[in-house]
Parts: sequence; C-alpha cells; structure tokens
Amino acid sequence: MTSINNLQTAANVLRRDVIEMTTQAGSGHLTSCLSCAEIMSALFFHTMKYDVKNPSNENNDEFILSKGHAAPILYAALKHAGCINDNLHTLRSLNSPLEGHPIPSEKFKWIKVATGSLGQGLSIGLGMALAGKISKNNFKVYTLLGDSEIAEGSVYEAMQLAEYYKLNNLIAIVDVNALGQTGETMNTHIENYKKRMEGFGWEAIFINGHDIAEIIFALKKANSSKKPVIILAKTVKGKGIPLIEGKNGWHGRVLSKDLYEQAKEKFSNLSFPSIKIIKPEHNSTKKFSGNKTMVTTYDPQVEISTREAYGYAILNLAKADSSMLVIDAEVSNSTYAETVKNNLPNQFIEAFIAEQNMIGMALGLSKKNKNVFASTFAAFLTRAHDQLRMAAYSHGNFSVCGSHAGVSIGEDGVSQMGLEDIALFRSLYNSTVFYPSDAVSCNKLLEQCKKLSGIKYIRTTRSKTPIIYTQKDIFPVGDFKIIKKSDRDKIVLIGAGITLHESLKAYEELKNKNISAAVVDIYCIKPFNHKKLFDFIEKHGNKIIIVEDHYEAGGIGEMILANQHSLKEFKHLCIRKLPHSGKSEELLDYEWINARSIVDASTKLIH
Repeated sequence: MTSINNLQTAANVLRRDVIEMTTQAGSGHLTSCLSCAEIMSALFFHTMKYDVKNPSNENNDEFILSKGHAAPILYAALKHAGCINDNLHTLRSLNSPLEGHPIPSEKFKWIKVATGSLGQGLSIGLGMALAGKISKNNFKVYTLLGDSEIAEGSVYEAMQLAEYYKLNNLIAIVDVNALGQTGETMNTHIENYKKRMEGFGWEAIFINGHDIAEIIFALKKANSSKKPVIILAKTVKGKGIPLIEGKNGWHGRVLSKDLYEQAKEKFSNLSFPSIKIIKPEHNSTKKFSGNKTMVTTYDPQVEISTREAYGYAILNLAKADSSMLVIDAEVSNSTYAETVKNNLPNQFIEAFIAEQNMIGMALGLSKKNKNVFASTFAAFLTRAHDQLRMAAYSHGNFSVCGSHAGVSIGEDGVSQMGLEDIALFRSLYNSTVFYPSDAVSCNKLLEQCKKLSGIKYIRTTRSKTPIIYTQKDIFPVGDFKIIKKSDRDKIVLIGAGITLHESLKAYEELKNKNISAAVVDIYCIKPFNHKKLFDFIEKHGNKIIIVEDHYEAGGIGEMILANQHSLKEFKHLCIRKLPHSGKSEELLDYEWINARSIVDASTKLIH
C-alpha cells in the first residue's frame, strides 16, 4: 500500500505539473487545481481500482470531475497513473486532447463525459452507479465537486434520488475552498453543508482536504457505508503557493513570471514516487442474448395516439434487450412509459419530477452501456437544455421522448404545450429529430433510435390519429414520405404529426375544389435531405404550404426554408399567438394550423 509520504509527494508533483501546464498555456484554473491536489492523489494512487490499459473495463472505478475547470490536475493524474502519454505542456492547444475543460474523444477515452457546466457531475455519477447496481458490478463512482456548484439545484435532484435508490456505490467529494469566481461562496461554513447533506439522507464526512491520512480514512469509511456518501473536504484555494493561498481574484488566472519562478523552485526537486495502481477484480456480468423484437400491429380502422404507440414500442424493444432501460419523470401514465413499468419493472427507472437529473442520469447510464429511453412532456425538457447540450458534447447515446407536443394537447394550456422542443433538439450537436404521425411510423422510428448513435429525439402527440402506414413502409433517417401526389399538382402541403393529418383533410377539401395537391410527411426533421424535397416540389407546382404545431423559430419551416433561397411562393403556418386552454380542434383553428387554414392559404397562394 502506498505510504502517506509518497502520496503527499505525488500531490505536490501534481501541483508542479499544473503550475507548469497553465503557465505554458497562458490560461487555466490554477488555484482550483491546487486546492484538490491531495484529494486527487489519494483517489488515483491509493483508493481507486482501474485498469490503466483499458478505460472501457466495465469493472473500473469511475471518476467524474464535476468541477471541470480543474481539468489540468486530472490530466496530470492520468499521466502519472500511466493512463495517457500526452505531453502535458500541450494543455489548451488546438491539436491537443487536453482541453480547457474535459471533453471525451476517440483519442481520449479516459474522459467519459464533458464537464465544466457546473452542477451536472453528480447526476451523471448517479447514472453510472445505478448501472453498476443493475448489472451487479462492484465498481465505485467518485465525483469531485466544487463548493460553488453546490448552489445548483440539479445537485440536490441527484442527491435525493441517490438516497431513494440506496446507491452506496456513489461517493461525492466536495472541495470546500470557500472561494468562487468572484468572491466567497454562498455558504462558507462546512457544518451547514454537513447538516444539509445529512438531511438528504447521505452520510456526510467532514475532513481536512489537505491531510492525506484523513482523506484515506474518509474514503475507506465511504467504501463500507450502506448509504451514498459525501465527503466535505475543507481546503485552501491556491494551496502550495503562499502568496496566493486563500486569496480572492485568482480564479482563472495564471502566475506572473516572478511567481512562476518561485513556485517552480519550491517543487523543482520532486520526483514522482513509484506507485502501483490497483486493478479491479474480475466480475463478469451475465450476458443476455435477447429475443427477437416483436412488432405491434394496429387495426387501420382504429385511431391511436403516437404517445400510446411509443409505450407499446418501447415495451417490445425492452423485451428483446435486457440492457434497455426506460426512465420517466413521473408522467409514465401520460407518456405510456408505464408499459415497461408494469411489465418489466427491473428495466424501468422512476426519475420523479426532476428532468435535469433525469437527463444527466441517462448520460451516465449510457456510458455504462445501457440503452436508455427517457421520457416526459416535451415542454418540460426545456429546463434540461444544458444537460442535453453537455450530453451531446459527451457523445452520449440515448433517446428522449417528448410527449404532449403542441397546442393540440388541448385544455391543459400553454404551460404544458411543447412548442420549443424541435428548436432545442435541432440545435444539439449530432442529434437526430423524429416526428412520427401515426402508430406505425412511431414504431419504425423507435427501432431506428435503438440503432443510431448520439442524442435521438422523438416527438409524440396526445391526440388519437388515424393509421396511415403499413408494416411494409420504411422510414430511412433523413428522408420524408410522400403521402399524396399526381402529375397535376399545383401545390405541396408539408406537415408532421398532427398537422400531417390536417394536411390530409385539406387535401380532400382542395380536391373537391378541383385543386390537386401533394402531401409530404416530414417524419425526420434532422438530418434532412433538402435536395430531394425541393426536386419534388419543383415538379409538383413549385409552391408549398408548411404547417407545424410549433413556434416559427427553430421549427420545421425554418429548417426547410433556410436551405432554399430561390423559392418565392410559400406559406408557413405555425404557432404565432399565445396559446390558450381549449379543445384541440379549437386551438388548431385559433392558431391557423388546421385544415381550413391550410385550404385558405393554398387557395390564395395558387391564385
């Protein structure tokens, strides 16, 4: 076992590395690294078990640097552990994987998730820890937070759910240095933190964060606890450089030339001690061969909502794949995720009304090879935008269902209507956005979600709608479906979800007026084959009506029209007024996105 002296030496070598790295880079969060040097040393060179040659070993203990601005000291620890061989002096340079805040990449697999947007690491760690419990692996998950980020509400969302699921394999460490970016943190009294954390059902341990022996004792105690544990480590920001220790105004600053020379001289004679990393015990998990995915068949004469179809589809997918997990934010009887809850309870996770934590947890679960489908009302996903954004940068691989989209939900009113969700998910890096219009297309698109990588979004509606497709229909990613067409078409009606059905009604009314129209289903909003669509439009009247149950900004119309500047004759029908409670058909008429409005707009455009 590594001695206390060797671990202290290792901590000071990490300090020296960080001083050199940040000075060379000319930027970086030096003082936030220096305060946690002993913590990092005790974790990486004494307590954690991991295979330095294999970051994907399913039995490795996991570490998440929630205070992502302390990235330099993480890189130094990984270097001395033998996990990476990158030149530390390339920190923050364009061609280096050592970015200013941790970002995973093909070249840097030891970083599992992107951090730096504070307050998210504990949710991600919760997801990883829950995956370990489900798979019966013995690894621990360690998350290092800063005391400034404890102000974030998502931290407490994670804390209450970790206690609910009794995740004693989740250990949080808070670097309580009492200084944030602009001054003292909200709460500088560590006893207040301790009372708060214990109130959330965690075991809270208070230590001197610069005392290696105390850190090791706390970690040992945490590893035998029956509760999730939070270690509150009292530290000094800038520890190791006397002239800046505990001084405000040094967050994000590097040393001057004189201070650098003084600091370098203090640590210049240190050599990293010989330390052996403990490998994890082999713990093979039971593999599930899976059954063939079942397909739900629908009576074409019976209307069904896409939210119901979502429930049937995920149940069939989950039956065929035990690695699939369904998470819901306490609305499973509305999203129909309850199909899994009621039939496969071991593959269902109740996240309760805490959408930010649900998305962070989904990312953590996906990083432990779980195939995750998360669901809630589309409107409520907007509060988790930052978690979704960081999940995309983390190369997260999970699916999200937003139900109750648009004004068509009816009487519940605008607070429950997803009207910004397409814009949100379109803006995410490497995202896929699906919008099924009937039960069959919903099933088919969910099968696509299971195969695709990245963040996948599927938008479902509350209203029951007719079946328009058969099991023979296919739905390639990036494509669209042509529902109606002829060689006499004067206009193309473009819809998705509820507005596709309104477009089909409008088609019949226009037909009665001797106006021939084509109808197109935009079931895949991102990616999208613009050239194919406009080639079709050019041959079918070269005039279009785009109609959607979403605000103009960031929606389907903007997606289509932004890529076509030559089209002069078009009309974009979308949500332009503040919606109100009312019946679905009343609201579609009020917002001018119903069949009558489509007919009126088409007639004016043609004549």
